[in-house]
Amino acid sequence: MYSESDIENAVATGAITPAAAAALRESVAQSHAAPMVDEESFRLITGFNDIFVSIAAILLLVAIGWIAFSIAGPHGDLPGDEGVKQVGRGAALAGLLVAGASWGLAEYFTKKRRMALPSIILLATFVYAVAACLFALAFTAIADSVHEGGERVLSGIGVGVGLLTAGAAYGHWRRFHVPITIAALTGALVLTLLAALLWAVPQAKESLLWLSLAAGLSVFAFAMWWDMSDRVRQTRRSDVAFWLHLSAAPMIAHPVFNLLGVFDGDISPAKGLLVIALYIAFGIVALAVDRRALLVSSLVYVLTALAELFKQAGAVSLNIALTALVIGSALLMLSAFWHVVRRMVVSALPAELQARLPMLDRPAPARARA
Repeated sequence: MYSESDIENAVATGAITPAAAAALRESVAQSHAAPMVDEESFRLITGFNDIFVSIAAILLLVAIGWIAFSIAGPHGDLPGDEGVKQVGRGAALAGLLVAGASWGLAEYFTKKRRMALPSIILLATFVYAVAACLFALAFTAIADSVHEGGERVLSGIGVGVGLLTAGAAYGHWRRFHVPITIAALTGALVLTLLAALLWAVPQAKESLLWLSLAAGLSVFAFAMWWDMSDRVRQTRRSDVAFWLHLSAAPMIAHPVFNLLGVFDGDISPAKGLLVIALYIAFGIVALAVDRRALLVSSLVYVLTALAELFKQAGAVSLNIALTALVIGSALLMLSAFWHVVRRMVVSALPAELQARLPMLDRPAPARARA
């Protein structure tokens, strides 16, 4: 499968003409019986070789990290802080080598081969390894102060680690332009801001759900900024927006439904209906912006609420089966008629808002307009 960014690159390199690219998109849209703008396509694998390379890369990186930690990590039982520092040194070396290996592998499999799944995995291991290395170094350097400062010292470490990790992610983006990198960079910045707030106002930890919700809404707005710059979804910007939406969705859904007490074990009929109403509202938003991530992220919460409602109604032994039947049928119907329902939702919105949302239909091919 080829994504929009692949077609864009083919046009940029002269492999196909813009008119041929437009005709290809139109042909795919007709064969799918739905506009390609609604397909929300992104490239994950191009063949089994992507899976093969990904497995090999994971094995290699795990081995590098393991060996590095074994060399620099603790040998035997070390007392107190000295043992902690030795663990930190081992983790720092492991993170440094894994980050370097991830970057080196990306030079070939991402920069030259442009393999999708290995690129995503190598980006994830690079960012995680950088963060782990920085945190281990910082923790080792001030291990004695952690006991005195407690959570505030850890929050301060989080600020520094978050900023430097975001910088590393930005450097990776400038070099390789893997769409998921912007989501990783944004996530690092969100964690940095939360750590800074907890450092400045330790009492803010009591409001972490609200802070997470605010962060999720901010990331969603950032994702929409990328989406609005490519309303027909023909460039890499749409792929970037996809990963940002995927990051924002759990940050929105988790706080909202947890604040409602979905997992508190006591879902009243009124609360259950409220959860379902919120899920419908999320569905309307998903239709308007043409992104399904919000529906997927909040699925577990509505399943829990609906199962409890069926249980309270007397269907104790079949509550889970009935829940799966109702939600599964509803989502399949929505998928089958996504474009029709989306047209109804978008058409009901103000014209100014419609002009900012992803288009309902892709423009006609250039040859048809000539």
